[in-house]
Amino acid sequence: MSIQVQEHQTSAAKTQPFRVDVQLHDLLKKPDAPRPFAPRAASAASQSLPKPVFPQHPELLTEAALPQDQHGSPGNPYKRHWTASQIYQSMRGWMFPYFKSRLLPGDFHPIIAYLFTEWKCNLDCHYCWAFDNTVKGMTEDTAKRSIDWLHSTTCRVLALMGGEPLLRPDFAHKVVYYAAQRGFWVYVPTNARLLRPSVIDRLADAGVATVNFAVDTVDEKPGLPKALNPVRKNFDYLIHKQYRYGYTVFFNMNICRTNLEDIQQLTEIAHENGIATDYHINESPMLEQPQFKHLDQNSTFITKEDWPKVDALIDWIIEKNKSGYKMVNSVKRLQDMKAFMRGQVEPWNCRAGQNNVIIRVDGTLAPCFPMYSATYDWGTIGHHKFEVKQLDEMKQECQTHCFSTLNHNLAYCYDSARAIKWILRQAGRAFQGVTGSFDD
Repeated sequence: MSIQVQEHQTSAAKTQPFRVDVQLHDLLKKPDAPRPFAPRAASAASQSLPKPVFPQHPELLTEAALPQDQHGSPGNPYKRHWTASQIYQSMRGWMFPYFKSRLLPGDFHPIIAYLFTEWKCNLDCHYCWAFDNTVKGMTEDTAKRSIDWLHSTTCRVLALMGGEPLLRPDFAHKVVYYAAQRGFWVYVPTNARLLRPSVIDRLADAGVATVNFAVDTVDEKPGLPKALNPVRKNFDYLIHKQYRYGYTVFFNMNICRTNLEDIQQLTEIAHENGIATDYHINESPMLEQPQFKHLDQNSTFITKEDWPKVDALIDWIIEKNKSGYKMVNSVKRLQDMKAFMRGQVEPWNCRAGQNNVIIRVDGTLAPCFPMYSATYDWGTIGHHKFEVKQLDEMKQECQTHCFSTLNHNLAYCYDSARAIKWILRQAGRAFQGVTGSFDD
């Protein structure tokens, strides 16, 4: 289990380089079975993404005063009102595909796709294995064919992924613009070092729906470079402009043994600014990652001695959730972090490879983020090979080692009564946003 990996700091034994069962690992990482290439048809010419029109909305580039909210906080004094078109955009991205996935025949009905435009990163967070700076980024041809293929399915949510998706800001702008033009609800995660005001305006104008602001500390710490203060100007501009363009922002934080106090501070900063938070518990790699150089003697990994402090932090986060702080995580999933930290995870109806899909930089497919480095053949864009039998057999093992927040929320909503209750609660508030989380 994961704790066996994380306890390496108190043990002289060599760290196991992956968390899943050896038999499953060998199946997914056969050295003599490289992933297939995703070629276009022999007769097809290389495709390019259209050049974005900028600005599409010149009136939003203004610095005119924003409407004030008398109930706002000092850090969040502005009034937000979701327009009918913005509500429809969210429904078209999430609600309609969800109901189609429940009603249409077959097993592969993606709702969200993770488009890995990069596998490089400009930072080296010591817990993160999800980058390799020798890998070239996605081409325009692969990106366009991916979006066009996804459009032919039920999928209408597209998340740019990395590495760091903003290493090539012009490319990210093109992807967001084209995907939004095709009706996708577009999500961009970033460590914000490259999220300059000019980049924010272009992504927002192109139609980005949500910005996942990845941050682990207030001030940079050894092994944890994703800090808020070095990018505070970018953050302040991003927060201010969301009321102009209509996108949302949330903090994405990874709980490590060295940032417990920072997590509390960042939670309060998010609340003061009226944005949501998303929490992860530090995980070692599920599959072997040869490029990951921080597996041994990693200061961020949680050890058994850290459990009481982490438990206390999680209890504090849960109380904030119950008091109305906006959070992506459900209370139940926050509580489950304690069990996961101790290597105890129950199966949770993972929908990977059925309602979500990974598209790697080379156009090959995987069911979920932890399986990015697998060599198992799940197909290529336009030609998936996902089979429920294989996925179910794999998930019997990998679910008990995985703590994916978004995939868990996706599984959580496949209880129809729960999903309908949540939709009705949204409707009761005129789709103007909710506090707390999915299981309120």
